[in-house]
Amino acid sequence: MTMPAAAATESLRRGLPGAWAGPALVIVALAFLVGWSVTYARLTLAGLPLVFAQRFLVLDATSMLFLLVVNAVFLGISVYMSSRASTSRVLAANMLPRSALTLAFMVAMNLGLMANHLLLLWAFIELTTLCLAPLVAQGDALAPRRVAWHYLLYSSMSLALTFLGLLCLARSAQLQGIEMSFMLDEMAATVSSKGDGWQRLGLALMLFGLGGKLGLAPLYAWLPETYEAAPTSTSALLAAIQFNISIVAVLRILQVFRGQDTGFVLHELLILGCLTLTVAAIQVMAARNYKRLIAYACMASSGVIAIGLSVGRAAAYGVLLYVVSNAFVKSLLFLTAGRMRAVYRTNETAPLAGVVRVLPFSGVLFAVGTFALLGFPPFGSFLAEMLILSGIVQAGNLIAFTLMCTMLTIIFVATGRAIFPMLWNPPEQHRPPVRETWVTALPKLGFVTALVLLGVYTPAPISDLLAQVAQSIGGH
Repeated sequence: MTMPAAAATESLRRGLPGAWAGPALVIVALAFLVGWSVTYARLTLAGLPLVFAQRFLVLDATSMLFLLVVNAVFLGISVYMSSRASTSRVLAANMLPRSALTLAFMVAMNLGLMANHLLLLWAFIELTTLCLAPLVAQGDALAPRRVAWHYLLYSSMSLALTFLGLLCLARSAQLQGIEMSFMLDEMAATVSSKGDGWQRLGLALMLFGLGGKLGLAPLYAWLPETYEAAPTSTSALLAAIQFNISIVAVLRILQVFRGQDTGFVLHELLILGCLTLTVAAIQVMAARNYKRLIAYACMASSGVIAIGLSVGRAAAYGVLLYVVSNAFVKSLLFLTAGRMRAVYRTNETAPLAGVVRVLPFSGVLFAVGTFALLGFPPFGSFLAEMLILSGIVQAGNLIAFTLMCTMLTIIFVATGRAIFPMLWNPPEQHRPPVRETWVTALPKLGFVTALVLLGVYTPAPISDLLAQVAQSIGGH
């Protein structure tokens, strides 16, 4: 069996520089995860929140939950990158700069998740974007640099709208004679309880801009082409890790304005979510590329999250469980898709058939990931979708309930029609089975285990964190 250290030894034998970068990235990722796990075990919920760095950083239930999730996913992605370096000379040759950018991205992610200042959080979202853009440009699709610039342009536009929203909030405070503080733990006390046009405009712009980062319609055009063109590990970083810092930004805004009249904001989330689900369902029906198919399914997940957040307290726990589950689902699907891409040299579904015969382990895991993405039991996404749908019914929004059920059914049928023949149909030409090592399998098995636990029995420490964050946005 090939270990990351053995891959490094092989790369050194070939005379490739930076062969130590892959194993070093795994060690750093493991240190991050162990460090935050030990920190939470020592502090528990009773020891939170904890502010430091002159109160610019905070460790509370929200930041702790997402720190644990994104660093668990990062460990799996880093193991994948290190193991792939042993079979890809191109990746091995570029491992040092890619590892450096990935590590810089993760440092910015960890700091951003702890940001206790809205402008600081905005800056860290921009910094993660700047770290990922060069990684997107290293993809092997047509014109990857053009795609990277497109991604950077859309991200900058979305964050510019968010910043404009912050300026509108500041203008609202100025007109009302209030000294505005963007410190999150002070902001709720400083914003006006009355609200005015500037405040509503600011909130609307901030959520619209962050919606663009989440892949919500109409600012979604960057997502499918970026997920397809980027290297598989970068697609996983985008979908399963960076996605979460934008979710945290939305949660922070809802926490600050929890006591205000935010009905118009919830309506905005509902409209964006319904529109995104509809667009995703149409695009999935036309998709003939499995990486794009995953991308459009990720868009649909963003739509479900937006609809769930618009419901408010009844669906809050379900939304958070859905977000956490999707981090593992997306990473599982993209890393498995990367293995198929390495063997078949294409992202198109048509040339692929009998994947479970050629890649037994990856083929089965891709099917498992697809079932989890579509909300089948016993995975956490199934329980989360049931909680969200129950919350929508309790809120009395039967139109949103009907639309969500209809669009998810269409996505289920269209995805199955594209994916399952690719996995199970007999191949047109004989291919010998490809040997897969346990090192490449280990992170994917870990993701599946996490998904099953979230759906069957969520460990008490994680369940308590989910409940605490749900309460912070008005849930119960």
